[in-house]
Amino acid sequence: MIEHTVVRDDVTLVCHDRGGDGPPLLLLHGLAGHAGEWDALARHLAPRFRVIAVDQRAHGASTRRPADVSRAAYTADVVAVIDRLGLGPVTLLGQSYGGHAAMLVAAAHPELVETLVMVEAGPEATTPETVAGIGEWFASWPTPFASPSAAAEFLGGGPVGEGWAAGLEERADGWHPRFDPDVMVEALGDNTHRSWWPEWGRIDCPTLVVLARSTIIGAEQLDRMRRDRPDSTLVSVPGTTHDLHLERPEELARLVEDHRAGAVRR
Repeated sequence: MIEHTVVRDDVTLVCHDRGGDGPPLLLLHGLAGHAGEWDALARHLAPRFRVIAVDQRAHGASTRRPADVSRAAYTADVVAVIDRLGLGPVTLLGQSYGGHAAMLVAAAHPELVETLVMVEAGPEATTPETVAGIGEWFASWPTPFASPSAAAEFLGGGPVGEGWAAGLEERADGWHPRFDPDVMVEALGDNTHRSWWPEWGRIDCPTLVVLARSTIIGAEQLDRMRRDRPDSTLVSVPGTTHDLHLERPEELARLVEDHRAGAVRR
C-alpha cells in the first residue's frame, strides 16, 4: 500500500492507495472513522479496482483540528484528492457522514464522479437531539482504553468493535481515539441547519444507496429519495446495522461491483 498526502490550505489529508490497474474507487469513512476501516472491503475489491481510502480532515492521520469543518470544506477536500492524485472520474463510495460528503461531491462536480455509492446516508437534516446524543456517546468512552481488545468490546464487539478500535493510537497511558469529540460535534453543525434535497436531486450519475437492515434512515426520507430520483437504486443488506461495511464487507463489495457493471453497460 502507498501512502499519499494531499495538502489543501491548512490541512494535510492522508490517503491509503492500494494501487492496481482497475478503475479508481475512492472511499470516505463516517464521522469519527478512519481510512483503515475499509481494509476488509478493499481486500475484496482491490483485484478489480484501484482502491484509495482517505483519512478525512479531523480524522486519523490527517490534520486533527482544522479551522474549518464545514460540509463545503469536506467536499473541497474530496475534489482536491481526486484532482491531485489524477483519479477522476471515480466510483465514489462513502458511509454515513462520508456518504453525505460523497453525495455533495457528485452533485457539485458531476465530471469527477462516474458512479456514486452511499452507505447509510441521505439528504435529510440531522436533528440537534441526534447531535447531542452523539456528543454524549463520545463522552461515555472510558478513554484511554487499556488495550485495543478492551476498546473493541466497549465499542460493540465483533467486526464493528474491531473496526472502531483499529482507529486508535497508542500513547504512554493507553489507547486513544485519533479524533477530538468537540470537533466531531462541530462538524455536524451544517447538517442541523438545512436539508440537502436540492443536491440529491441534481445528481445525474448512477447512484446506489445501501441500507442496513436496522437503518438509521427513516421511511419518509427513503420514500422521498425514491420519488425525487426514481433512477437511483436502494437496497437493504439483511442482518446488518449502521456499520454494515464492517459487518458484511463481502456483500457490499458484490453490490459495488454489480452497480458499477450496470452503470458501465449504460
